Amino acid sequence: MPINSVNQNTKTAPSPDKVFNPKSQLDKDAFLKLFIKQLEMQDPTDPMDTDKMLEQTASLTTLEMNNNMQTTLNKLASQLSQSQELNTISAIGKMADTGERYLNVTDEDKSKSFELYFGDDISSGDVVIKDKSGNIVKTFPLEAHTKGILSFDWDLTDNNGNRVPSDTYEVKARFTSPDGIQHQTALGAYPIESIRFENGEAYAKLGSNYVPFSKIKEIYEWQG
Repeated sequence: MPINSVNQNTKTAPSPDKVFNPKSQLDKDAFLKLFIKQLEMQDPTDPMDTDKMLEQTASLTTLEMNNNMQTTLNKLASQLSQSQELNTISAIGKMADTGERYLNVTDEDKSKSFELYFGDDISSGDVVIKDKSGNIVKTFPLEAHTKGILSFDWDLTDNNGNRVPSDTYEVKARFTSPDGIQHQTALGAYPIESIRFENGEAYAKLGSNYVPFSKIKEIYEWQG
């Protein structure tokens, strides 16, 4: 008698009496199909107990409520994220203060570059660098210049030409605008020129650098 070979890898079509869920997650639609199929396949002489039916119906209701709640939470999270981004973008043009007033000088440093923001035109003034005790170690005279961000390069010598020791140094500037009004500014305070988003985190362009928004201590309008 000939024997017909059977290919063990042959895929059979799914039976219409079975409920398939490829993602292996019992969502509300799959639950409802399963429940209906259970009713169809029950023994007419021994129908499902009423209490059990109510229990399964309650489970379906709970599943539906959980799905609706999750959808609502997802929408709320999306709306909050968009609102935060809009609030962040609205900071463009305002002043941001990182609170970082000091330059850190180490033995390996040959010089230190820094930037200061001047919110008014400069008639005259000085950039003043002090040590932690408040003593002036270096002064840069300011010449007439239009308002904006100015860059400076400190060779790490004091006013006597001596190399300063490794330490932290405070940087501030005092200047007079053409109308004769006295102003001051300091390291760490710059206008926010633009906002960039990376991996859900906002970065503000302060001077020539992008700084994480979380490092900004204060945002305010320039008062001069």
